[in-house]
Amino acid sequence: MRVMFAASEAMPLVKTGGLADVVGALPKALAKRGVDVTVVLPKYGEIPQAIADAAVTLTVMEVQLGWRRQYCGVQEVTLDGVRFLLIDNEFYFKRGYLYGYGDEAERFAFFSFAVIEMLGKLDRMPDILHCHDWQTGLIPFLLRTRYANRPGYRDIRTVFTIHNLQYQGVFSRELLQDLLATGDDSFTGDSLEFYGAASCMKAGLRFADKLSTVSNTYSYEIQTEEYGEKLDGVIRQRSHDLWGILNGIDTDVYDPMNDPNLAVPYRNSPAKKSMNKLALQQELGLPIDASVPMFGVVSRLTGQKGFDLIGAALPEMMKENIQLVVLGSGEPDIEQMLRDALHKHKEKIALWFGFNEGLARRVYAASDMILMPSRFEPCGLSQLIALRYRTVPIVRETGGLRDTVESYNEYTGTGNGFTFGPATVHDLLFTVRRALSYYGKEEHWNRIVANGAKKDYGWESSARLYYKLYRELVS
Repeated sequence: MRVMFAASEAMPLVKTGGLADVVGALPKALAKRGVDVTVVLPKYGEIPQAIADAAVTLTVMEVQLGWRRQYCGVQEVTLDGVRFLLIDNEFYFKRGYLYGYGDEAERFAFFSFAVIEMLGKLDRMPDILHCHDWQTGLIPFLLRTRYANRPGYRDIRTVFTIHNLQYQGVFSRELLQDLLATGDDSFTGDSLEFYGAASCMKAGLRFADKLSTVSNTYSYEIQTEEYGEKLDGVIRQRSHDLWGILNGIDTDVYDPMNDPNLAVPYRNSPAKKSMNKLALQQELGLPIDASVPMFGVVSRLTGQKGFDLIGAALPEMMKENIQLVVLGSGEPDIEQMLRDALHKHKEKIALWFGFNEGLARRVYAASDMILMPSRFEPCGLSQLIALRYRTVPIVRETGGLRDTVESYNEYTGTGNGFTFGPATVHDLLFTVRRALSYYGKEEHWNRIVANGAKKDYGWESSARLYYKLYRELVS
């Protein structure tokens, strides 16, 4: 079986979030099941130079984009046994950042056309084209419309995975009509039209053969008005084609015993884990004290992640004997809120704005608890990484957080973390204090950590479900 992933980012080439982790790790797990997997993504300027230099040009072509004809190179490089194809166009992709430009519609419409045109130049067509998030949502639409009658394309089946429904690639109807060179019939309620505009996410939802999203709970949540981001009606219509498959993590990459970023490698040794806390306290200028409970946050700083709850809860949290380490970047008002808190509590808070993969690993290793009060969370990777690093998650019961974190029950001895339901400051504070009450009870705390270590959150079980989904399509 031949499967091609189309995505806007993938480890170890480029990363802004969890999408890159998924697209980097899942193909390796599928390959172990005998699936021939190729990953195609833009050749960004941010790709490490050594990887870019190793890429070999397979073909050069021109891509028609509305009235434009644009150069496109297709380059190949193999990393960790996975074949990557890079779509090369420096005007669109050799920039300072991956996203956030005024011509996002044109950039990813070009990428979509380039992926489809490239297929005709390969030795063999894929059986499955697996598209990820709005940046590739136009691909299923184009395959079923513009390219439907081109020889070799009719038999390609498509899967479209929703990683975060909030980001939809919504642009003006006139802009997409120009880029796609398509008529009014493509901008109806049954096609790309979205409240007077046009949605790339909706294109994937409407035209892919199968849909998936990244946790079972999220697959039900997005069929409701509360979480459906105005697409819940479309998703309910496709519910029989929707699979909720929990993400995993690459347990070879996230391994505290073999992580070169840590001060002290460890597996199940609280003493060695504590040494990583002492090292991070020294690195970040916090008081050095292994007995102080450390809360870590590794996250995009957005409203989705519940930072309004954290901000409102901080005055009370700071009355406790704790330390808080936050790593991330995002909305300016959230960053300012955290700066204000740091100014008041320099002995208890450390901030790092931006992303630093090595530091993120050290935060997971050093922290006693990871804080994730998300208002919604399609899957969440931080809680999975935290469990791998023997760090206890405190989460709100939503999406993948609900599927992976079970609240501790002292009477049954079950549970790998602490959870709360209503998105209120009261419930967050109650849960934080409940976790702190057990932190000082060694028998209970060790049991919680041990419970978290029992379950394997690698990709094997998820890859098995994706394999089943692919088999269902090609049969």
